[in-house]
Amino acid sequence: MMRHFALIAALLFCTAGSAAALPSYEQVKASNSSSDAFLLDRHGNVIQELRVDPQRRRLAWTALSEISPALIKAVIRSEDRRFYEHTGVDWKAILSAAAGNIFSHGSRGASTISMQLAALLEKTTTNKKRSIGQKWEQMKSACELEKTWSKDNIFEAYLNLVTFRGELQGITAASRGLFDKDAGGLDECEACILAVLIRSPNATPQKAADRAAMLAASLGINMPASAIKQLALDRLSKTYVVRRNADLAPHVARLLLAKGATSVRSTIDGELQRFVLDTLNQAVGGLSRQNVRDGAVLVADNKSGEVLAYAGNVGALSSAEYVDGVQARRQAGSTLKPFLYGLTIDMKILTAASLIEDSPLEIPTERGMYRPENYDKEFRGVVTARVALASSLNIPAVKTLGLVGTASFVKKLKDFGFSNLAEPEQYGPSLALGTADISLWEMVNAYRTLANRGVWTQLRLSTGKRIQGKHEALSAASAFIVSDILSDREARSATFSLESPLATRFWTAAKTGTSKDMRDNWCIGYSDRYTVGVWVGNFSGAPMWNVSGVSGAAPVWLEIMNYLHRDRSSKRPETPAGVIVAAVSPADGNSGRKKEFFIAGTEHKSVQVAASTVYPKILYPSPGMVIAIDPDIPASRQKVFIETSAADTNQQLRIDDNALENVSRTSWTPVPGFHRISLIDKNGSVEDMIVFEVR
Repeated sequence: MMRHFALIAALLFCTAGSAAALPSYEQVKASNSSSDAFLLDRHGNVIQELRVDPQRRRLAWTALSEISPALIKAVIRSEDRRFYEHTGVDWKAILSAAAGNIFSHGSRGASTISMQLAALLEKTTTNKKRSIGQKWEQMKSACELEKTWSKDNIFEAYLNLVTFRGELQGITAASRGLFDKDAGGLDECEACILAVLIRSPNATPQKAADRAAMLAASLGINMPASAIKQLALDRLSKTYVVRRNADLAPHVARLLLAKGATSVRSTIDGELQRFVLDTLNQAVGGLSRQNVRDGAVLVADNKSGEVLAYAGNVGALSSAEYVDGVQARRQAGSTLKPFLYGLTIDMKILTAASLIEDSPLEIPTERGMYRPENYDKEFRGVVTARVALASSLNIPAVKTLGLVGTASFVKKLKDFGFSNLAEPEQYGPSLALGTADISLWEMVNAYRTLANRGVWTQLRLSTGKRIQGKHEALSAASAFIVSDILSDREARSATFSLESPLATRFWTAAKTGTSKDMRDNWCIGYSDRYTVGVWVGNFSGAPMWNVSGVSGAAPVWLEIMNYLHRDRSSKRPETPAGVIVAAVSPADGNSGRKKEFFIAGTEHKSVQVAASTVYPKILYPSPGMVIAIDPDIPASRQKVFIETSAADTNQQLRIDDNALENVSRTSWTPVPGFHRISLIDKNGSVEDMIVFEVR
């Protein structure tokens, strides 16, 4: 009798009007939107997933062939036992339900998977009770669906659209969120738990556990009910976390996916990014006993400006996982010295062969006496500018800053792309030692500018984006000379020895830096093709313990640079026009002459130190003197007399950035503020310098 009723109902149903048009399988699959956006590397591989939809958790569409057979079997048993037999409506189940025998057929009020999918496509809620008319329309939609969709396509779409638990929509999100695995790896017990959640996504853990055990028993799964219940209770009672399959560049993802894009192809090389992260993690972990918790790395292609690797921090081991160490501003330390010497060489104030005295220095400032020291607390006497820069000597750098002035140096740093710098007067002589706050992003691009012969362009993270903005930050001649100094193993040996992480087997130019109290440690350098920047320290600002540039950031820099050049060497830059090579007599009086690079017109044949060790001095004003302007006397009639012990007409006397006419005695009209007087010999070396104030 029931069979006859089913046939009559089916006949009446088939003669009824058609349902509203539903989308095709291809349209549904194409319109599936993930709650995550995806960052791709330069080769099109996913390197980062970033959640952008806070309302729901739905991941990528999963093909039926990639879903565990155990789950397919469990869902059919729980939701629609005759799924592959009916044509959208299970009339037997409907008549059985009408007879009150719902449980024996194990379906949701006889609602088939096809009917549930039709409801999902119509954006209705399957849990809501429907009127007879609405149910009738749903049945017609299911039949229409099965006319154009295959059974496998229906089942696949259903598993990708249905809600399993809370915000978890689709089998991929549910499987990864509750069991930390992809849908293809679900076992029978896990499949039963997920299957019963479809019917009751918000069921209590205990109820879901009981239902999962009953379903497992009906499937003949050889597993104690207590074990299945315990698994369900364990997984459903705690907060779930959807683990990212790709988590290599979270900071880049936040930069590029913040504008609503579902996927963006970046310039990052996924293989290099993974190597950089592993190398940085290993290095920072090895320095943990020296109170180092954080690090960051940036790798750029010199020619294109494309960022090839971007490690904002060490990830889960970082003291602040969400802080981006590439963009964070920290004190630069000695990494700014190349730009200072580049400026003086460009201005033809110094050459690489110029002599600078590395001896104790005191400079009066408004905050007291400033006494710069070298890292090792040693003084090396008279050295060339080449040795001073390559060996990162502090006192010669401070004296070099005195030659050009803080304002000129700040302006030059801005030319190299350093932004948000303070006013020059807020720095003083310590700017030569890197007291400015800069970012690793800016630093890498500034060194890349040196590699590109002084031409500055922007870095870029997105493929297809053209480089915008281009200017000369430094002449090609000066950039070449600075690069040659930074690659000079012998010149840096005074501080770093001949063998150090900066001494690569191929041509590179590199510089380290450590900020005050060992709070920041840097190593930045470039080959003919790549620029690599490394920072290690603590985001909290806590000092490291006995960590130098050579022991902290430099080993990471070396490993990355070796990896980049594992299959190719690096060529020394060609000498640009305007640079000549001249033989110079050594300052130490030894026989022989050493070749040196000069900007044409600045070459000199000898840098020998005079036999006398008594150098001319500035006699008046005295260091730190405060001179007051008399308001009752016309400004034009007020003068400050500057007197020195120098008599050589080849010497030059400068106040701030202006040369004075007479070296031994001259007058100057006072201007309020701090001023610097420098006495410079014929070779461009600073013999004496004082700072005084006019009020």
